[in-house]
Amino acid sequence: MRLVLLSGGSGKRLWPLSNDARSKQFLKVLVNDKGQYESMIQRVWRQLQDAGLADHTLIATSSAQREIVFNQIEGHVNVVVEPDRRDTFAAIVLSALYMRAEQGMDANEVITVMPVDPFVEASFFDRIQDMESALNDASADLALIGVRPSYPAEIYGYIVPHQSDGKRYKRVNYFKEKPDEALATKLLQEHALWNCGVFSFRLSFILSILEKKGLPTDYHAFLAGYKQLNSNSFDYEVVEHTRRIIVLPFEGFWKDLGTWDTLTDEIENPVVGKGIIKNKDPHTCANNHIVNELDIPVAVIGLSDVIVAASPDGILVSTKEASPQVKGIVHEFESKPMYVERRWGWYRIIDFYQSEDGLEVNTRRIQIKAGKNLSYHTHHHRKELWTILRGEAQVMIGDQLLSVKACDTIQIDAGIGHAMKAITDLEFIEVQMGHDITEQDITRIFLEWKDILELGLI
Repeated sequence: MRLVLLSGGSGKRLWPLSNDARSKQFLKVLVNDKGQYESMIQRVWRQLQDAGLADHTLIATSSAQREIVFNQIEGHVNVVVEPDRRDTFAAIVLSALYMRAEQGMDANEVITVMPVDPFVEASFFDRIQDMESALNDASADLALIGVRPSYPAEIYGYIVPHQSDGKRYKRVNYFKEKPDEALATKLLQEHALWNCGVFSFRLSFILSILEKKGLPTDYHAFLAGYKQLNSNSFDYEVVEHTRRIIVLPFEGFWKDLGTWDTLTDEIENPVVGKGIIKNKDPHTCANNHIVNELDIPVAVIGLSDVIVAASPDGILVSTKEASPQVKGIVHEFESKPMYVERRWGWYRIIDFYQSEDGLEVNTRRIQIKAGKNLSYHTHHHRKELWTILRGEAQVMIGDQLLSVKACDTIQIDAGIGHAMKAITDLEFIEVQMGHDITEQDITRIFLEWKDILELGLI
């Protein structure tokens, strides 16, 4: 069995920490057994490793999030990149065709697809491993996992199974998407299960669907036409039209940490980052959280059930109950992300200025992890000034190899190739100056440092 993790999301429900480049699965606010902060994707990957599933797992993500996936998951990881966001049907098909073309997957093999960020106990992955045998035993086209509800939730979809079937798996009777509380209560009486977005199927099943729809079954042909595909869910395109579906009940703990009110329930420390919560009366002033990525302190005094989240992208102050409403207002002040993670580290935009004559000055604070490097690249419309804050590095400017340390400065003119490798953990300030500063103004020439070093031998 192969596993596909869907790592998408637009980063709106957990603003201001999440954005288009860093959606909820990448926020390091959970605490692992060693007392270290980790993100949802790191937690799930660790659980996959413990279950022996990581080596057979592919992560499907967007081009905007590809770098942060590599940054947060240590070691080798297989990734397929969507050229554009087209919802779960396109992402799942792209993943299946990639595994067929690039990994030699047989048409009779089983693929299991799941979100990258469920908050679950370890036994959930034991249930994942039951799906292949259940799919074969039932001669079904699709197998799902359904979570036994703990209350009549209005925020989840429901799977209603036939009750005459056995305990290991059941045939699906029908689905109900996000009912109101009264209907959810009635569904629980029918032994309905929460739909947690996990699917299993054979590769041949997807290939037959593509043929019926007149879509390419070749990976490269499908990729070439990806931007012309409709943005539809896997449920809409496949599940609603499939008759032979089974569901495997899961009796353990499962939760979707999709909003601040659900996420803070699982954040162990009430203050993450610089901050203080002062409650004069702990009985009337309680259940507050601060998540602060800024270098300034945040204080919460005399309030209850409040979330304060601060990042370079903005500051949110909300009651936890009202916090899901943030998704509806983010569009009013959308801008490019101010904090971005890359495979080599991260950068934070700390200032942007544009003069009357159109000259733009963009200032970033950048960290490169020890042993990692920036690519050898050029910019056509800007020059850059680097000031080293801490650490040591090697820098290639043109074909000249230099060593730098704290307090050193380097100027790089437009059109000049340059790269940097951190010898120790490194931080520096980069000032970009030009009349058209964009992320697209970059020509990457070499990615690997061994190739960059050969420039100095020419």
